[in-house]
Amino acid sequence: MTTELLAPLDLAFWHLESADHPMHLGALAFFTTTPGTPDGAGVLELLAARAAAIPRLRMRVRGVWLPVGGAAWAVDKDFDVRRHVRTLSLPEGDFEAEAARLAGELMERPLERGIPPWEMYVLTERGPAGGEDTAAGRPFAVLVKLHHALADGMRAVAIGAGIFDQIADARAAGVRKVRPVPPRSWLPGPWQVAGLARGRIEELGRAVGIGASVVRASRLDPRGTPALTAGSSGTRRLATAVLDLEDVRRIRRSTGGTANDVLLATVAGALRRWMLERGDQLPAASPRALVPVSRRRPGSQPGSGNKFSAYLLGLPVAEADPRARLAAVRRGMDRNKSGGPSRGAGAVAVLADQLPPLAHRIGAPLAGSAARILFDILVTSVPLPRSTLSLGGCPLREVYPMAPLARGQSLAVAMSTYGGRVHVGLVADGKAVPDLDRLARGMNDELAELLQATGHVGQAGGSS
Repeated sequence: MTTELLAPLDLAFWHLESADHPMHLGALAFFTTTPGTPDGAGVLELLAARAAAIPRLRMRVRGVWLPVGGAAWAVDKDFDVRRHVRTLSLPEGDFEAEAARLAGELMERPLERGIPPWEMYVLTERGPAGGEDTAAGRPFAVLVKLHHALADGMRAVAIGAGIFDQIADARAAGVRKVRPVPPRSWLPGPWQVAGLARGRIEELGRAVGIGASVVRASRLDPRGTPALTAGSSGTRRLATAVLDLEDVRRIRRSTGGTANDVLLATVAGALRRWMLERGDQLPAASPRALVPVSRRRPGSQPGSGNKFSAYLLGLPVAEADPRARLAAVRRGMDRNKSGGPSRGAGAVAVLADQLPPLAHRIGAPLAGSAARILFDILVTSVPLPRSTLSLGGCPLREVYPMAPLARGQSLAVAMSTYGGRVHVGLVADGKAVPDLDRLARGMNDELAELLQATGHVGQAGGSS
């Protein structure tokens, strides 16, 4: 792996970035130390060694002459993992709350360009004497930041998983084998040329359809609370929630649909509660959620770069009945799925594949500003390995994904399932949404109400 052109969507994310809107993904993972496991310095050393062994994390973005406006991934010959992995010590108290506060601040900062675009932080708690204390039973956390140009959610998990004992040990033992790539001719045959031409015509037809859908879907009327339409301050705030996966499954079994439908309805209900508590008027038009969906084939390798589309979904916050909200979400997602991820206004990311690199470089500011008139909130699910994970023998307890905010956006919700729990990471503009913790609590309240509305009174699985 020496030089590789950025895929069109990767290039779009690279150029969409600004000082107020850094385009990196994040994850905040909490661990518990056990007797004999490394202290803070030991965790830092282990993390650095494992990150340095992941080939993708040694790649930086550099400009190229051709194609005009393009860029490429190239190995950083001066790579120094110490520029990417750091440790920070937090005061005694509520460790998780302090870690979330600091993670929000760190998410504000764009990643340094010119070097591989990622960072990791080991967060530890200062002991009574003011020094670092990672005695057995005391928690520590790891914050990971990966530029969106480097990976989408699935690829980010594949990259980030390399720091865990289970994946790192398997790699060291040579369990994973690289499949040889069959030789390809540089000169396509006549049937291949015809197939390429036919495929190109189909792609252009889809692009025209998506563009028309975007124009129809774009509107300027406000669809949510003023907090969701506030100007950007460049600040970030993180809040977290934990939902019991069995609670989600109970509701799904009672109502049909998917677990993701239940989670999207939970987000809608939490937004409704939050708006009412703030004294905001519920909007006549439903706020739109952009719901990313992977375009990777099931069972395929994650591959490099971004490969996803998205659905647009109206969140029925004006609907008072929780069962009716869930039914509305399910109908909306069923309509999206019937059309497929390559159609509709939500598939705007697919258009990136049809644009030349120079168009991404020149048009990124305009495209970024257009997000405001297309959707109001990002709601995404990030898949995680089902197995139990650890770092240096320290079990992973919780992991909260974090999504970036596009221009004109004040709130993003990301969810991951691990250890029988759904971990929710809410990222917001710090000044537009100073009461983000209230919205996070609304997630638990709404799931409890859905449980009750579907006849599961007193059967909650311990949501916290």
